[in-house]
Amino acid sequence: MTTIFVYAPALAHTKLHHPENSARIAHLLPQLEQLNLLMDLKALRAVPATWKQLRRIHTEGLIKYVEAVCRRGGGLLDQGDTYATADSFDLASLAVGGTCTAVDEIMTGRAHNGFALVRPPGHHAETDNVSGFCLFNNVAAAARQAQLEHGVERVLVLDFDVHHGNGTQDIFFEDDTVLFVSMHLFAPYFYPGIGGLHEIGTRQGRGFTVNVPFPPGVGDDGYLKALKEYVRPIVARFDPELMLVSVGFDAHWRDPLAMAGLSLKGYGLMAQTLIKMAGEMCNGRILFVLEGGYQHDVLAYGIANVFNALLGRDSIHDPFGPMPEPEQDVSELLEQLKNRNLPN
Repeated sequence: MTTIFVYAPALAHTKLHHPENSARIAHLLPQLEQLNLLMDLKALRAVPATWKQLRRIHTEGLIKYVEAVCRRGGGLLDQGDTYATADSFDLASLAVGGTCTAVDEIMTGRAHNGFALVRPPGHHAETDNVSGFCLFNNVAAAARQAQLEHGVERVLVLDFDVHHGNGTQDIFFEDDTVLFVSMHLFAPYFYPGIGGLHEIGTRQGRGFTVNVPFPPGVGDDGYLKALKEYVRPIVARFDPELMLVSVGFDAHWRDPLAMAGLSLKGYGLMAQTLIKMAGEMCNGRILFVLEGGYQHDVLAYGIANVFNALLGRDSIHDPFGPMPEPEQDVSELLEQLKNRNLPN
């Protein structure tokens, strides 16, 4: 079994005092080496995305807009805090290209599974709009790469960053060939403000968007219960040929930007569960794609635990332990979700 990783830390895409900066993963490889993981992984070289790969998921206008701002030296790309530097267009293209390269390795059988350690993150980037620190949508490009270059008919994109994957939802909202599942914090005034349980897709894609909107304080028990009791049967019915996982480590209870309650142990168990699902449903073909996560130690240990799971190991490092407060019960939410009549 070969586990791959592609590493594109985008060191020149960084802004002082901004939470999404190069320090998040700049020192990740030495940390993975200290944990005796690198020797068992196959590294891939990230290559820039082609214009064709970008156009599969974004409008020409958006791509040219990002490129123009970067060529002028950078600046804010939206009314919020999505920024660009002079190098960001090239580095965001590298994140997309690297993720697509990882898909190529898995779909051709040269690798079994893997992790795209790339930034800037992508799951908030919509068809024609940047948002939420994201320029181009890495995981969406990976899904289209699998479909258009390898003939894959059904792709699962499962997102458990603490923030709803509004960009990925937007790109696939009318698509019945990609099942998009987002498990996220859904609270008043919490970014991006969408991802309610009523959002299920439209037209041909109706029923192929699945949102699990958690209240604040949901931890390991709630996430795992929702995954096993609600999400897993939906995924099994869809019968994916490839699983792509947008994983953000900002649902950890120590993350400074959110109010969720996952522990590192919970993240590790989620990864193990998803890898087991991939083994049962799509010959083990699964690629994790990094999204958020802004407590740097949590991020490093979380990524290491995913690699352990990909390598078939049960080892989970959790120096921080569980959330100190009792976690929020999700039984009522799951009943609401299960009682919806989603189209098959």
